[in-house]
Amino acid sequence: MANLESAGTTIYFETSLAPLMEIIEQGKYSKVFVFTDGNTSEICLPVFRSLLADFSEFDLIETDPGEENKNIDFCIGIWKTLLDFEADRKCLMINLGGGVITDMGGFVASTYKRGIDFINIPTTLLSQVDASVGGKTGIDIDNIKNMVGTFTLPKAVFIESEFLKTLPERELLSGFAEMIKHGLIADAAYYQSLKTSDYRNLDPAAVFRSVEIKNQVVTEDPQEQNIRKILNFGHTIGHAVESYALNSRSKTLTHGEAIAIGMVCEAFLSHRYCNLSTEELADITAYFCSLYPAYTIEPASFDALLKLMQSDKKNEHGQILFSLLERIGHCEYNCKVTEKDILESLNYYNESYNK
Repeated sequence: MANLESAGTTIYFETSLAPLMEIIEQGKYSKVFVFTDGNTSEICLPVFRSLLADFSEFDLIETDPGEENKNIDFCIGIWKTLLDFEADRKCLMINLGGGVITDMGGFVASTYKRGIDFINIPTTLLSQVDASVGGKTGIDIDNIKNMVGTFTLPKAVFIESEFLKTLPERELLSGFAEMIKHGLIADAAYYQSLKTSDYRNLDPAAVFRSVEIKNQVVTEDPQEQNIRKILNFGHTIGHAVESYALNSRSKTLTHGEAIAIGMVCEAFLSHRYCNLSTEELADITAYFCSLYPAYTIEPASFDALLKLMQSDKKNEHGQILFSLLERIGHCEYNCKVTEKDILESLNYYNESYNK
């Protein structure tokens, strides 16, 4: 399978990590660190070692798993660990894990001594098609997602399907939501093909196409000034729902489950504001309802959700901005929506599972 180039970063597909050793040798790094969480160390690190013929010339830095740990306190601990290991500016950090690891590891690397090289090896479907590509790093503040971060490209990204074999079904379904999003915003034919595929046994070519779509968008707009904003479809409401669930701990949602909720709500807003057809709205809603479990957005949470949306980093001049579908395969950005219609979209989601 071909590789992709992303602003000087190579995204390698299905290479069994073979080029990694060449990158390490050419970089003449003083030290190599592998950053993981406890789950990845147990499940994915043995796969990593086997794909590199038991490569062991690295120091392991391990953090606690979970989005709730993607914060500045854990970053401080990692920076101190790097200092304890006497890491200089010529060391390399390999981020081996899901989106939390690639987001946080990239942030730590891009800020340690004003920046050291890092490589992303995403081990979840979600991080393969989303978090590891595009140069965004970030951490959360008060459970509001990715409020502090940088735009820093990794030295390389490795997409290897062997890691997907380690995932439970729920995690595969979480990543699949971002793949559906890519089809909805940029490729109607790809969206239709996903509807006939099995997320539990994905063709690597489908993963490649998803990464290719995201790469095309971020290459055109690296700093998210215009078209890159279309990647936020489903995320304005989805992030708010995800953050609220994390804060209340009433019911844990995966990122993909929250974004699926957001896409149903924002498809409703697309119908109201961007003339998405009634037929396409019904198609999108039915597809998500067929894949993802029902989640009741309690009316008592509506005000809190609006406040979370008002804190979204994509807003401008105090206005909540959305990326909305004009049709399947085409997305507009910087769409202004009234709070009344946002609340209606939440009710629409709740009602869609009761039809």
